[in-house]
Amino acid sequence: MGSAIAKLLVANGFSVATNCKGRSNDTIERAKSAQVELLKSDEDLAQSCSVILSVVPPRDAVATAQRIVDALTGPLRRSEDNPLYFADLNAVSPSSVKSIASLFTSSRAGSSVRFIDGSILGGPPSPKADSTSGEWFRPSIPTSGPYSLSDIPGYGATLFATLNMRHISPDIGAASGLKMCYASFSKGFTSLAIQSFTTAHRLGVLDTLKDELQTGMPHHYKIAEKGVVGMAPKAYRWVGEMEEIARTLSEEGGFAPDSFIGAAKVYRTVADDTVLGQEKIGKRKRGTTVEDVAAAMAEGMQTKRKKND
Repeated sequence: MGSAIAKLLVANGFSVATNCKGRSNDTIERAKSAQVELLKSDEDLAQSCSVILSVVPPRDAVATAQRIVDALTGPLRRSEDNPLYFADLNAVSPSSVKSIASLFTSSRAGSSVRFIDGSILGGPPSPKADSTSGEWFRPSIPTSGPYSLSDIPGYGATLFATLNMRHISPDIGAASGLKMCYASFSKGFTSLAIQSFTTAHRLGVLDTLKDELQTGMPHHYKIAEKGVVGMAPKAYRWVGEMEEIARTLSEEGGFAPDSFIGAAKVYRTVADDTVLGQEKIGKRKRGTTVEDVAAAMAEGMQTKRKKND
């Protein structure tokens, strides 16, 4: 997602930079292919950039924010009249994003940072195949809190529009809460489909199940198929996201967290116990069909059971 957003920004005339120190070769190559400038430290990033968009797995959201706090409270400081806009666009619960915001407000850097709660709804930005005028598909990016990227003098409104943002609330937590509710439908449904298809495979009725779904619920089947075959390279990221959804539905909705703790376990099984966990975006080998996802899940789970026996 991050490299796709970078490509969108570069295509619209913005300069983009990141610090890839300690990151994988795949991450560095994606950054280079997106024409992203590679800086040597978080301090360089915090001083050189006016806006930081945090787009990382949920498990890394707090640590990423803390890195920027540390960079801003070292020898190099930003002045209050030149604030850094930090937009947390990660899939975390309202309580988690409030905790992340407090890292800035409780630090010496607080007065020089404008914190924005945000979320990404939909797939990565990409050029429209049938467009002759450079149009892009762009996910929706709702934001909330006392600040907005559109507040930035000069280019803020253009950046806000390029990213397809809309400010939905003055409260930190609203945008992240919306993401949690949205993803409970999309990725929650995919976790159910993984379980259903895998169980049908083990029962020897997967082909029949597919026929019945395509006849009785064709729209549901199409969504399930797309979600199941696309999830493997991202399953490790979605473990934390399901846990954040469970926290949201419990803390904000009053529901037991069991359903999405279970969904987190499904994605952890994909990531840790099957060959699907080795898949990389753009380099797919396994799990490109419903049948192969179900087979790989069954194989991995059977192997784990044998090891535990």
